[in-house]
Amino acid sequence: MLRMRTEFAANYVTLILRSPRAGDHGLMINVGDTTTEGLISYNSHFYAMDPFVGLPSDKMVTINEIVDEERWVAMPFYQEFLYPVNVHRLMGADIVLEDGGECRLRVCRPRDVPDFSARDKALCSMLLPHFKRAITLHGKLDLVESERKLYAGAMDRLMVGTVMLDQHGRVLQTNRQADVILQAGDGIRIVSNMPHATHAADNRELQKLIKAALGRHGNQKTATVVDAISVVRNSGKRNLGVVVHSVAPSEWSEGKIRPAAIIYIRDPEHKAEAPHEIVRQLFNFTPAEANLAMQLANGLSLEDAAIELGIRRNTARAHLRAIFSKTDVTRQTELVRILLNSVATMGIRETHS
Repeated sequence: MLRMRTEFAANYVTLILRSPRAGDHGLMINVGDTTTEGLISYNSHFYAMDPFVGLPSDKMVTINEIVDEERWVAMPFYQEFLYPVNVHRLMGADIVLEDGGECRLRVCRPRDVPDFSARDKALCSMLLPHFKRAITLHGKLDLVESERKLYAGAMDRLMVGTVMLDQHGRVLQTNRQADVILQAGDGIRIVSNMPHATHAADNRELQKLIKAALGRHGNQKTATVVDAISVVRNSGKRNLGVVVHSVAPSEWSEGKIRPAAIIYIRDPEHKAEAPHEIVRQLFNFTPAEANLAMQLANGLSLEDAAIELGIRRNTARAHLRAIFSKTDVTRQTELVRILLNSVATMGIRETHS
């Protein structure tokens, strides 16, 4: 767009990726001496007055094809917004995307520069397909990144750590839950950007599984093989559960930095987490019943849960009977299974550091 500004003797070149609307200032890329105040005033006020909108799809047009010169310079949009920033001549196109979306390209010239020529329009028209492809590709990449964040967040909520490895066994990416486990260094940690178990015997087995998973990378017949190991912890806490398997390459995988294997880590010591309000809504519990249900899901006995919550044992029993009735179970083990297999944990709010 910088090159376009020079090529077309423009003082502004703007790509409007999302048009302003009520409650949304939109999204645009601008090359020129635009101030933040100018962008805000356009998005919040002058956009509604702009006559240079609703242009023919994928076709370059100039303002004098839309409105004659006399009317143009008399318009409030021109007088109040464009004239103060020395914009007189406009050329642009509305680009319709594959998904039905639309973006807008605008090229502006000052008063002392001649109007856009047929050559200018033809040259800019040649660029439109490239803009369309670039914006479409950006949209697809943005979708992929959004999906990645959603899935990573889901694994965090399920308290499963994920460690993605490249073809050399080096760490490419981890989720927040994995970071917590790895930074603790209790059973498994990162050494020279590679995962290592802290006990020698476990580490030998872990490296064997990683090597096997990396060896299966690219082999469609064996890519689905999954291996697991129980990793001992120095703290004496219950062992970490670790699953290793290869990642099937995509059709367009190229280069050295691409995922080849993934490690899933689960810490059985982590307590079940779910917003009590979500648990209450899912099972129609009262707040007191939801509190008790979550204590039981975390492995406490009814007596210990009563002590933890500061309630009488008989009160806890009454709550438990109501919980059983609402979940249609008769044993505490069944209740725990239902709670842990529910979508309640997906209601945990993500935190960002």
